Amino acid sequence: MGMALAELVSGLGGLLFLWSAVQQFLPENFQYHIQKWFSRLPNYFIQHMHITFEEYNNNNGRTNEAYTCIKNYLGAKSIKKAAYLKADKSRNSKSLQFTLDEGDEVIDEFQNVKIKWVAYQETVKESGHGSGRNSMPFEKRSFVLKAHSRYRDLVMEDYLNHVMKEGKSIQFQNRKRRLYTNNKDEDCYWKGGRWSYINFQHPASFDTLGMDPLKKEEILDDLDSFKTGKDYYKKIGKAWKRGYLLYGPPGSGKSTMIAAIAKYLDYDIYDLELTSVRENAELKQLLIETSNKSMIVIEDIDCSLDLTGARKNDKKESGDEKDGEDNNKKQSSETEEDKNRSKVTLSGLLNFIDGIWSACGEERVIVFTTNQVEKLDPALIRRGRMDMHIEMSYCKFEAFKILAKNYLDIDSHPLFGEIRQLLEENEVSACDVAENLMPRRKWRDDHVEICLLKLIEAIKNQQHKKGKKEQKEEEVQEQERSTKFE
Repeated sequence: MGMALAELVSGLGGLLFLWSAVQQFLPENFQYHIQKWFSRLPNYFIQHMHITFEEYNNNNGRTNEAYTCIKNYLGAKSIKKAAYLKADKSRNSKSLQFTLDEGDEVIDEFQNVKIKWVAYQETVKESGHGSGRNSMPFEKRSFVLKAHSRYRDLVMEDYLNHVMKEGKSIQFQNRKRRLYTNNKDEDCYWKGGRWSYINFQHPASFDTLGMDPLKKEEILDDLDSFKTGKDYYKKIGKAWKRGYLLYGPPGSGKSTMIAAIAKYLDYDIYDLELTSVRENAELKQLLIETSNKSMIVIEDIDCSLDLTGARKNDKKESGDEKDGEDNNKKQSSETEEDKNRSKVTLSGLLNFIDGIWSACGEERVIVFTTNQVEKLDPALIRRGRMDMHIEMSYCKFEAFKILAKNYLDIDSHPLFGEIRQLLEENEVSACDVAENLMPRRKWRDDHVEICLLKLIEAIKNQQHKKGKKEQKEEEVQEQERSTKFE
């Protein structure tokens, strides 16, 4: 037995010496494939399965989505388990991102099965740009999964689906929210798509929103039901989306509500400017390029477009009649303003909201805002399109108490009784209340009372102006009645 082992060791030593001599004359690409074959040789004798996930797809050179998900998943696992880590932070992430260092490994456990992950990094030369010493080297990264073959079905189905889902969730939670707007310049389509964006860091939340607590709770319950309703929407055969109509006077907090919803759901916002969309086909393309887990917002929809499809011709016909040919030319000609005018129709917008193409993504929220809900076409805001109608009314006492807590850090005050009566008798917007509650100078002990008195004075001034306006209108109406009688 000893002699057999000695002969085996001697033979292996001879092979290694021969390989070191031969590899000096072989191209580097060929050496890489030989080494890869030798590394897989033990797999023919050991009952283990290996799955390799490379950083880039071989067919198009793009980043492998599976690799990215695994990187996020293992980064979270390796913080406590791995000995060597790499850390980096991109400008679009909230915090540091960790991943396995080259050659390091981590053991994951899933349904009482241990699964090993190993990170590899190799310097190879591109075969597409020559061969041998003239090729350009690049770093080839990959993750290799190792598990016993008896767990093949579990790994291939349940475990890898679990890793992909968790990796996407980690990536979504770590990214910074974005505010998108549709590009107006056609040249931008070739540079960065139809949408451009900035990082969105609005501080508004439901905690700071001046609104009746019962109405706020109703909205939060609806958002929670939507967020966890994937299986339910699939069961009833509806696209996983929700529509909200925010209506009310200017300054009532509609834009703040949008920011609060986006923060609560952790969604990106796509601020759609309809007047910049030329036609229905472009509107459809914009929808296709939005991502899942996002809000599509159209503010002041009653002012965005004439959605009736009617086009008025302001040109007046001259008194002199011309021959038929000149008349046809005049009717067929378009002004420059007509060419640049949006051709989006009500039908196109309705298809955008809940047509077949609206199901091209999932977990989307569509929000319309308007100051005059009565001007909107009933087909645009019916249930099923705008599922929840939220009235953003004038500030009342319950909403005022939230603002007083946020701005002045108080729950009660002797002046609250007078303020309550004034708010019930007058129509005061939430932004006007908040503006008067904000201290103008460095904080002092009497700032609370100063701000509350300032609010009382502002409401009384508004009440006085409103009374004078109503008196003047009555005088005009009385004068008109007198003139008509005479």
